[in-house]
Amino acid sequence: MAGKLVIVESPAKARTLNRILGRSYSVKASLGHVRDLPRGDLGVDVDKSFIPKYVIPPEKKKLVGELKKAASKASSIYLATDPDREGEAISWHLTQATGLDKNDRLVRRVVFHEITNDAVQEAFRNPRSIDMNLVNAQQARRILDRLVGYKLSPLLWRKVQRGLSAGRVQSVAVRMIVDRERDIQDFVPQEYWVMEVELAPFEEEASFKARLFALADGTKLDVGSKDEADRVAAGLEKAEYAVKTVVTKQVARQPAPPFITSTLQQEAWQKLHFTAGRTMAIAQQLYEGLPLGKEGSVGLITYMRTDSTHVAASAISEAREFIADKYGAKYLPPKPRSFARKSKWAQEAHEAIRPTQIYRQPDQLKAFLDSAQLRLYELIWKRMVASQMSAAQYNVTNVEIEASNTKNQTQGYLLRASSSVVKFPGFMVVYSESRDEDDRRENSDSIGVSLPKLRTGDKLTYLGISGEQCFTQPPPRYTEATLIKALEQKGIGRPSTYAPILSTIQGRDYVNKVDGKFRPTELGITVTRILTAHFPRIVDPGFTAQMEEQLDEIAQGKYEWIAALQEFYPPFRDMLDKAWTNLEKVNMTQASEETCPKCGRPMVIKVGRFGRFLACSGYPDCKTTLPYMVKTGVSCPLCGGDLVKRISKKKKVFYGCSKYPKCQFTVNRKPMAQPCPDCGNLLVQYRGDWAQCVACKRKVKSSETEKQKEEAAL
Repeated sequence: MAGKLVIVESPAKARTLNRILGRSYSVKASLGHVRDLPRGDLGVDVDKSFIPKYVIPPEKKKLVGELKKAASKASSIYLATDPDREGEAISWHLTQATGLDKNDRLVRRVVFHEITNDAVQEAFRNPRSIDMNLVNAQQARRILDRLVGYKLSPLLWRKVQRGLSAGRVQSVAVRMIVDRERDIQDFVPQEYWVMEVELAPFEEEASFKARLFALADGTKLDVGSKDEADRVAAGLEKAEYAVKTVVTKQVARQPAPPFITSTLQQEAWQKLHFTAGRTMAIAQQLYEGLPLGKEGSVGLITYMRTDSTHVAASAISEAREFIADKYGAKYLPPKPRSFARKSKWAQEAHEAIRPTQIYRQPDQLKAFLDSAQLRLYELIWKRMVASQMSAAQYNVTNVEIEASNTKNQTQGYLLRASSSVVKFPGFMVVYSESRDEDDRRENSDSIGVSLPKLRTGDKLTYLGISGEQCFTQPPPRYTEATLIKALEQKGIGRPSTYAPILSTIQGRDYVNKVDGKFRPTELGITVTRILTAHFPRIVDPGFTAQMEEQLDEIAQGKYEWIAALQEFYPPFRDMLDKAWTNLEKVNMTQASEETCPKCGRPMVIKVGRFGRFLACSGYPDCKTTLPYMVKTGVSCPLCGGDLVKRISKKKKVFYGCSKYPKCQFTVNRKPMAQPCPDCGNLLVQYRGDWAQCVACKRKVKSSETEKQKEEAAL
């Protein structure tokens, strides 16, 4: 007999395991799933206990034959697919597709969370059988998604338009974006004024600003109009100022735990501008192994699909040793840190995402990793190291100041100033966590200023007052980071599903990403309205979270997967039957300004499976179609034609000349109306408030382009 056969999912993982296991093992890759439900057919017998009909896709039949042949010659077989439900299901499908389940030889399942010598050798010393609880949880999810997708899609095709589809989890994500957009549209701004007084201690030059927040008796004061602001300002100008209280305390800021899947995706978006899909693709490469010169292929991080912040004791010990060596004992807390997940569905058997070796510092990998791989590895490495470091220490001073007018005996006011000074940086010498827009808004009222030494009772000199008119802001649109955070908080989806959810809802043209933020399309709004009216449970976040919990219970052996399907399907079937009867056809066609180049009739805007397109209103007599192009109002720098927004076959937004194919000018970033102040060429959006010239690469602040626009108007 030949040697031992190991089957994994990917060639990269196979290369890394080959190096670790040596010549006595033959490592083959299955290239993902080798069986699935059939395409174009439900593949589930809803009348017979939801028995699935699995098939081997045509493109996998040759590979399955090769694996079957290799297995027949092997002395023993190890299934080393990923350590989660999907990986467990792939292993089970491999046994079914290749006939290994009927083989007398023992088929072993090996599980490891990092592809290192120690972890792999330990896994092979302790193999187990396939965990059917995990397999059944995956089967239940797959069948649930198939039932919703294949039963709802024909309804949407008939009642709305062809090419549409719905998903059990994705539809909830779209609803969240639609609901947020509705909140934004319905939001009524409220005026308020921020009043700040510049003060200084007597006979001192150092001044500071204090913000008005209450009347003298402690009643919160909201200044809501210019007249009120002027009245308050008049009183503050005549007031006498004295320090009422000074409170200084030391505040500790603790480091964030090491990454889980959702926090890695959020932070990679905030710090690196990586989409969730790109983050997971790069993390997969780091996990499966990359060639490091003479070392060969090495796994650099632990498994990247996890919801646990647990870290192995050996990794914590290595991190603490590294911190002591590099930063000194004062940066090391007395005891190792542990981070317990508050989430009731966290799988503590898994580990957090961390480097496989702390001493493998990012700088040492520059020669072997590309830019994106290095940046993501550095993010993971810094987060893990910082998580075991000492807290940062701040001296926080809060000063309350009383403004009184003893001459006129009018109502006094209370003002507040604060300062926060880093006393000891602690973990921040390595890493500091980003804050998303929601967090920034919650803390927007605090002002940190440099304060002179102040004592209770000190008299202060009035130097001036400023009042800024502000308006309350609507809730922000979701970014990739905040949507993933919201999905996780609501219990919707799991580590393996966040990136596919975001990819799917954009690919179906239900949402667009504008300036990094999600906005629903008209199609997304319409489909959400229909699903909310006729399938309220399907798009209910609470019900979807409940289904996720049920799947977790199946994975733990606490619930039968067939029972879960039997509970779900009958109510869903009833809603479906009623919708076929009661839902009237929706007309998604919109008028356009274009005319048909063949027959001269008006063209209309339609939405297909690949997005919007123009179609002749004379259909079916005239079947002319054209790409739908959104004009930007900016001229092509080559020929003077209109630059229009286009969408590639891979759903990527770009901007090109409307005279294509005669003119093939394109840019990936949104064009700006103002020309470059240096060379007069085209400016495109760069990052944040910055624009960049396509020719000379000059970077321009948006305020400069606005100033340029005003000067041109004059």
